[in-house]
Amino acid sequence: MSQQVSTAAAASIWRKMEAQVGDLHDPARMSLASPEELRAAGLSRMKASYVHSLAAHVLDGSLPLDALPADDEEAIRLLSSVKGLGRWSAEIYLLFAEGRGDVFPAGDLAVQVQAGRMFLDGERPSEKALRTLADGWRPHRGTAALFLWHCYNAPPL
Repeated sequence: MSQQVSTAAAASIWRKMEAQVGDLHDPARMSLASPEELRAAGLSRMKASYVHSLAAHVLDGSLPLDALPADDEEAIRLLSSVKGLGRWSAEIYLLFAEGRGDVFPAGDLAVQVQAGRMFLDGERPSEKALRTLADGWRPHRGTAALFLWHCYNAPPL
């Protein structure tokens, strides 16, 4: 829900969906939610289809969220095989839901902006350039991402 929308907008959509649909962590319930219910809560038609795709993958066992591959790249490939989930979504899931410490969402706008402020005289790096820069932070790139987010959101000194 938080792809390409503000944190506040995502939180609002989440609350509306909980009121409209019920337990958002239950893939069976999510698969039963009609596109109209999801749209009434604030999802686009495309994002509603992504919700159904994700629920179907979890329910049929093709996306075992409780047993993702230990290798981060393999887990990213598996998560990204679901319609609507790209690399950024997969990395965010692995970093926050699974606490994987070396996952680095180089495609995240806030991470790019803050890395540019701190390391590149304010010039926002491309995802590829940021991945190269972050390679030296292994195996703590997840911690670096969290630090960059906190700095990005901190009031200026």
